[in-house]
Amino acid sequence: MNIPETYDYLVRARRDLWATLEGVPDELLSRPLLDGSRFHRIKDLVFHVPAVEDSWIHEDILREQPVRKTIPALKNTAGGPVYAGFVLETLLDYWRVVEQSTLTYLATLTDDELKRLVILHDSPAEERFTVDGLLWHVMIHEMRHTAQMGVLLRTQGIKPPFLDLLHYLPSA
Repeated sequence: MNIPETYDYLVRARRDLWATLEGVPDELLSRPLLDGSRFHRIKDLVFHVPAVEDSWIHEDILREQPVRKTIPALKNTAGGPVYAGFVLETLLDYWRVVEQSTLTYLATLTDDELKRLVILHDSPAEERFTVDGLLWHVMIHEMRHTAQMGVLLRTQGIKPPFLDLLHYLPSA
C-alpha cells in the first residue's frame, strides 16, 4: 500500500467510527476515563487525532497556519483534557475540514515531494525528516488512537466499529 491508498482506508474507517461516536451519549464521550496529563476522555482523542494531522501537515510539511486556527471555537485551544464541553459535531467538523485539506495536499504528491526533508517547526535540534516519513507517522498515529477510542468505548459497554484494514480491502 502507498500513502494515498492508506489514507483512503483511514477516510473510510473514520466514517464508521464517526457514525458510532454520533450514537454514543455525550455524557459518555465527555466522561473522564483515563488518567494522565493530556487525554482523559474520548472527546480529547477526537480532537487530538485531527489536530496532530493538521499540525504535522500544515505547520511542518507545508509551513502554513493550521486549519484549527480558522475555526473560531477551536482556534485558541492547544490540546489536553479540555474538550468535555465541546459538542461532538464541532470536533467532527474540524476533523472533516482537516481531512479535506489533507486530501487536497495528497493529490499533489510527487516522488520529489515525498523525499523532501522537513525541519520540524518546534524542534530545537532541527531534526530533519522526509515528507514520506512524516505522512506515515500521521497515519499510524491515527490508527493507534482510533484503536484506543475503540477500547474505551468497549469498556463503557459500547460496541466499537470494526476498523481493521481487512474489513476495507477489496476482495481479490
